[in-house]
This record gives sequence, structure tokens and C-alpha cells, in this order.
Amino acid sequence: MDYLNAFWVGGLICALVQILLDKTKLMPGRIMVLLVCSGALLSAVGIYEPFTKFAGAGASVPLLGFGNILWKGMKDAIDQNGFIGLFMGGFTACAAGVSAALIFSYIASWIFKPKMKE
Repeated sequence: MDYLNAFWVGGLICALVQILLDKTKLMPGRIMVLLVCSGALLSAVGIYEPFTKFAGAGASVPLLGFGNILWKGMKDAIDQNGFIGLFMGGFTACAAGVSAALIFSYIASWIFKPKMKE
């Protein structure tokens, strides 16, 4: 049942994003920022944790999950270091994921020879 919940929740998130792309004039970058901010906001309100327990990877893998991790890192760093934690927490919480994305995308660019769109 965990796989089924992850599949349909992740698919629903993707479908909603696709509708935003098709039906609005929002650019993809702005939609991505909207997803990250939504994940952080849902985390701050306390809704995201039960949502992740229900949907698993369907909720934690998309950009909503990135916002959640940013929020958790900032909250923990603020609790430990005070105001300066606001600037440190997001970097430490997301460092591994961002590093992996950069490294793997660089390797993929060697393999697939990307070209600029015209």
C-alpha cells in the first residue's frame, strides 16, 4: 500500500504542476519556486510531516520535499545558534542533495552531449 500511495500522490503533484504549466503563463522556474516555498510553508504549519508519513516518497521526493528539508534545517539551526541559524540551516540540511544533483547532472552532460535550444 505504501508504494501505491507514493505513486498516486507523486503523480497528483506532477499532474497539478503540469496543469499550472499548461493553463497559466507561469514560467517553470517560478513554479519550482512555488513548490519549494509551499513545502516550507506546509512544514512550518505542521501539515507536511503527516503528509510524508502517508505518501512516503511521493511527497518527499518532489520539490515540496526540498522545501520541507530547508525548513527543518533552518528550524534546527535557529534553535541551536539563534538568528545566525537562519542563514546556516538550509545549507547544511540540503548540502548532500544539492551536491549529488550537481555531480550527477554534470556526469549526465558528459554522456548525453546537451545542446542549447534554438
